[in-house]
Amino acid sequence: MEDSKGNSWAMTAPESSMEAVPYCCAACDGGELHSRGTAMRGRPKARSLSASPALCNSTDYRRTQSLHGPSPVTTFGPKACMLQNPKAVMHIQDPASQRLTWNKPPKSVLVIKKIRDASLLQPFKELCIFLTEVKGMIVYVERKVLEDPAIAGDESFVAVKKKFCTFREDFDDISDQVDFIICLGGDGTLLYASSLFQESVPPVMAFHLGSLGFLTPFNFDSYQSQVTQIIEGNAAIVLRSRLKVKVVKEYKEKKPTTIQSGVDEKGLILTNGETETSRRAMQYQVLNEVVVDRGPSSYLSNVDLFLDGHLITTVQGDGVIVSTPTGSTAYAVAAGASMIHPNVPAIMITPICPHSLSFRPIVVPAGVELKIMLSRDARNTAWVSFDGRKRQEICHGDSITITTSCFPMPSICFRDPVNDWFESLAQCLHWNVRKKQNYLGSEEEEF
Repeated sequence: MEDSKGNSWAMTAPESSMEAVPYCCAACDGGELHSRGTAMRGRPKARSLSASPALCNSTDYRRTQSLHGPSPVTTFGPKACMLQNPKAVMHIQDPASQRLTWNKPPKSVLVIKKIRDASLLQPFKELCIFLTEVKGMIVYVERKVLEDPAIAGDESFVAVKKKFCTFREDFDDISDQVDFIICLGGDGTLLYASSLFQESVPPVMAFHLGSLGFLTPFNFDSYQSQVTQIIEGNAAIVLRSRLKVKVVKEYKEKKPTTIQSGVDEKGLILTNGETETSRRAMQYQVLNEVVVDRGPSSYLSNVDLFLDGHLITTVQGDGVIVSTPTGSTAYAVAAGASMIHPNVPAIMITPICPHSLSFRPIVVPAGVELKIMLSRDARNTAWVSFDGRKRQEICHGDSITITTSCFPMPSICFRDPVNDWFESLAQCLHWNVRKKQNYLGSEEEEF
């Protein structure tokens, strides 16, 4: 099946997960439940919250993972169950079963290259020649990449450049024209790729050609076989959730309405003015984090934090970070937050240098709506940025609304979501790296 934007990719799922799953709801007959419960007497009780054998009869159903709670087939005691509500319960697959497949063979690819990096010129040329001449793909490249003097002046690359389709950020919409994305650079190229697509995002293959490479698992040395494997549809993917951010700003303008008969000392006509308030809304898709800080001011940041309309706390300090699980290993972990696997459906709230010893980072369920506003008694304004970009000032009356986006980024894995993530923790962040203790012999144990 195709997604809402017509892109020709999808995820495969095990056959068992595609079977019809029985729902237990308020329409169930109480007598039937009672009779089923009676038939189960004498059998050992299940220790998990998975569907009970009474509901599944002889068929083994795989437990469904949910973003907001247990599986709808879960029962609570002999008679209680969950009300069937498909809109409120969103299911996700086991991370190990998330595989990439193509409904139609991919024909177009977007190549994103880190700007002003001479070391990427040769890999970029090799990849583009391979995609156009060997694979017959339509290659999309940003116009400013081709404006690099080293590329523009390369006569051997002229024939290949003529086959490119170019675009400009914030001017051209390529969301319906690209089948998948290849990033050359560091983690910043992946964040930039996310910012280009405000809705459905094509699968992203990221090569480690930057400084850190936590989000870029592929090595360019064997790019031909790896790209061929992706085109054939044989790869695991991890769905990196994004944040949908809406910024509403208030603008106050004075409109002259009436002219008084009086004249001041300088001979200027005096006017009475009315203040007219207008609102402007902007929306962003964020892969890593939304950062609200105090900006250049020497005063503490003072912002109110609402969750689903309820004021939960006021942040006093250098600011606050609202991040996705993908962003938990970026700015948030440097501010003292925990590292969360990208398959965990959650939103992290991390204070930046809070003026309170008890203000610790918290994790809230994915799907809640967070709202950040400048406190009424704040001494200064605040500043906000989205994945380190689009930095802007937040004044009194402005608001920032954050929730989980319906359009995640499908990131192609080198092996699988679990191995790739722990490999990045070990190689990039040196997680739990220490010198091991020497072995203690039997003679030494006596002392």
